[in-house]
Amino acid sequence: MDDAKTTATRVDRWGYQLRTSSDACVVAIDAYYDQVLSYGRNRAIILDAPANDPACVLGNALAAHFLCSKDLPKASSLLVSAAAALKNATSYEKAVYEAIILLVGDGRDEEEALSRHFELVKEYPKDLVSLKRAQILCFYMGQPHHSLNLVEKALPHNQGQSFIYGMLAFPLLELGRMAEAKSVARRGWEINRFDIWSQHCLCHVLQYECHFNEAVEFMESCSSTWRSCSSFMYTHNWWHVAVCYLEGNAPLRKVLKVYDEQIWKELQRNYSDRAEVFVNALGLLLQLDVRDQMDVMKDRLLLAAETLKDKLAEATYEYGRGNHHKVVDILGPDFDAIDFKMIGASDEQLDVFNEIWYNVLLNTGNASKAIDLIEKQLKKRVGCPYLWRLLEKAYGIAGKGDAAMAAEKAKALEISYFN
Repeated sequence: MDDAKTTATRVDRWGYQLRTSSDACVVAIDAYYDQVLSYGRNRAIILDAPANDPACVLGNALAAHFLCSKDLPKASSLLVSAAAALKNATSYEKAVYEAIILLVGDGRDEEEALSRHFELVKEYPKDLVSLKRAQILCFYMGQPHHSLNLVEKALPHNQGQSFIYGMLAFPLLELGRMAEAKSVARRGWEINRFDIWSQHCLCHVLQYECHFNEAVEFMESCSSTWRSCSSFMYTHNWWHVAVCYLEGNAPLRKVLKVYDEQIWKELQRNYSDRAEVFVNALGLLLQLDVRDQMDVMKDRLLLAAETLKDKLAEATYEYGRGNHHKVVDILGPDFDAIDFKMIGASDEQLDVFNEIWYNVLLNTGNASKAIDLIEKQLKKRVGCPYLWRLLEKAYGIAGKGDAAMAAEKAKALEISYFN
């Protein structure tokens, strides 16, 4: 009787079969799905699944993935429990387990994990959480083309469904297909106004198009839906707002208010994704520093910078000390921030490092190279006044007569935004 109950077949939110003795286990799994797709704060709800049924393969596997960056021994223990129950698992549960085990601990193999996720999405295309997990893996591997391929495989089976269009929009915008990204992100938001990822993608496009006023108005109108977001997503959305203020030449007090009220205060709370929140804080602080607006923020910059340990951080440190020739030595003459995509940053987050690079070139006697790079960037972001100011400076250093033209263009854009 107990064995029959243990192997009872139930279905999850997607309609896929799993074996568990507990309805509460399924409730926890479905709640976790909602939390992942909405970037919610309560993703720990998945721990209720193995608590209610220690023999559920799907519950154990999903809980292990949630814990792998927080408590690896516990995550490994959950995978052992999942493996012990595999003989009773459904084919869907086995597929999820086989994909997740490649993302945990010593057995981590990102390339193989991505391959397994392609198979998983092909076989079970309604599982948007596995799709999301695969897309995040693509993001950190710097492979937006694979991310797009994955979501395109799932799209025919999820037409009109919430969350799928934001997941489609992001790789499109990463690949520069902005018009398509804008259209599908707006569709996702219209289907579900609480689809945080669709909101975020639409903001990305508006920011890229230098429609800073529109981006801020849209995001501030959505901000009431963010309180239930994870700390990372909450501060990241506000980071976009602050950067749009900064790029649109809004009064500095607006930028500082977002930092103080929405980002810094969130950093004071003890949430599990605190390290990721520091990335949003540091990104904004760097934007301020590049624009010579860091005097009131130096202490916070030092606090945020302590969390960074990689080569791009070393160069940033030397930049902050004014050792610009050392920055050139570290990064080499052909630096482009897009080559550091694998650190897990969007193009807009990486832009600040290119702006640092332009300043370094100007301050180390490489004005001609800086002009070439800035002019190239302006072909993509012609409405960014800061780039025109940098070009004005570069033209002046190089003795080119186009400096006045660049200054006029910058001034016109500065007046047009937030005034």
